[in-house]
Amino acid sequence: MTVAVLGIDLAKRVFQLHGVDSRGRAVVARRVSRGKLVETVLQLAPGVVAMEACCGAHHWGRRFRDLGIEVRLIHAKFVRPYVKSAKNDARDAEAICEAAQRPHMRFVPIKSIEQQDIQALHRAREQAMRWRTALINHTRGLLLEYGIVLPQGPARLRQEVTMALDDPSTELTPLAIELFHSLVDQLRALEERLTALDRRIVALCRQNELCRRLAELPGVGPIIATALVASVGDARQFRCGRDLSAWIGLVPRQYSSGGKPKLLGIGAQGNRYLRKQLIQGARSVLMHLAGKTDRRSQWLGAVRDRRGFNRAAVALANKTARIAWVLMARGETYQAA
Repeated sequence: MTVAVLGIDLAKRVFQLHGVDSRGRAVVARRVSRGKLVETVLQLAPGVVAMEACCGAHHWGRRFRDLGIEVRLIHAKFVRPYVKSAKNDARDAEAICEAAQRPHMRFVPIKSIEQQDIQALHRAREQAMRWRTALINHTRGLLLEYGIVLPQGPARLRQEVTMALDDPSTELTPLAIELFHSLVDQLRALEERLTALDRRIVALCRQNELCRRLAELPGVGPIIATALVASVGDARQFRCGRDLSAWIGLVPRQYSSGGKPKLLGIGAQGNRYLRKQLIQGARSVLMHLAGKTDRRSQWLGAVRDRRGFNRAAVALANKTARIAWVLMARGETYQAA
């Protein structure tokens, strides 16, 4: 029995395998435990191991790649059309195996340990920012019940919440004051955690030569530079800068029919975290555009006046992503026009 392609439906403890030979006939269909997965794959000796690019896929991809097996990771949305009838683990493994054999299928590169470290750092920072926003909104909402209105934003909230709690004219009882002081302490602890994460990201950016070159781009700092390196890795997997920009989700959606092309705004597809960070960096550049006369600033100002602030920010983020591809794929250094 020769297994040409082995599809694995990943899970926590039990994995479903589906293998086919060189003619596409099913020769393997079994379930194995987590501890016996590597041993079973070595016994089957497949030419290709295919998996969905989900949680744990990059870990197993590195394990099988180190064993000399070709690994193909597939995005879940490209596997879904090959699922037959009702969904279960066996059909998922079969669909993964089928999708991996398609000649024009696009595969996800395996991330290195270093990339996953940086990506985990960014995810921890993003989660801490969500907690901070939720805590600020929670505190403002509770204070509003007592007739105390505080402005939005963490900086102004920190400045005025203590004054509000110490104001004797309010209706706050000792119990309420104690409660709000504890919420302020939680907010302070979250901000200290965010500061520590930001310092770690800045240190990683300074240690990485590619991150330092990316940070020279206008609107790109340590956050965006490290996020690009962690998410993209080897930029040569993209044919050009437009492919990278499309992968991030910074190009117009298309709804064409009957030979009539129709372009829409950007959608929710692509790497949402990178798209958000690049657009935020572009907004920062737009807000400091006054008084600049270089070609880039003149082009950006014209787009803003013609199409509006938000579209100009997306256009600049698109251009930044394309330039970043040149720096990452060709090893060049940014030179302003």
